[in-house]
Amino acid sequence: VQLQASGGGLVQAGGSLRLACTASGRTFSGYSMGWFRQRPGKEREFVAGMRWSGSTRNHASSVKGRFSISRDTAKNTLFLQMNDLKPDDTAVYFCAASQFSLIHSALPSEESYHYWGQGTLVTVSS
Repeated sequence: VQLQASGGGLVQAGGSLRLACTASGRTFSGYSMGWFRQRPGKEREFVAGMRWSGSTRNHASSVKGRFSISRDTAKNTLFLQMNDLKPDDTAVYFCAASQFSLIHSALPSEESYHYWGQGTLVTVSS
């Protein structure tokens, strides 16, 4: 499975972006998907995750209420809608896929994921 993240760019604080993640090689049915980010000088961290079925979603507290993970099953595409962006959201954003239907508490763990995309850069200016 090869994941491709897109949609990053430069945006002013308070603005919005929507990231997308597509896959070549198979559909996401039965999988769990996640978004992670790596801010400058920091470790990679969990942003949001969900079962592809839509039954379980988890958002990091730092983005809850501003970011929302979703998917379009017909297009086999994962999204991250990011609203009210802040300069501290500047990071490379990665999508990831797990072969398992993860429970809520497992979604934030990098070790739960088997496949990773290359990342897309989001820069938020003040």
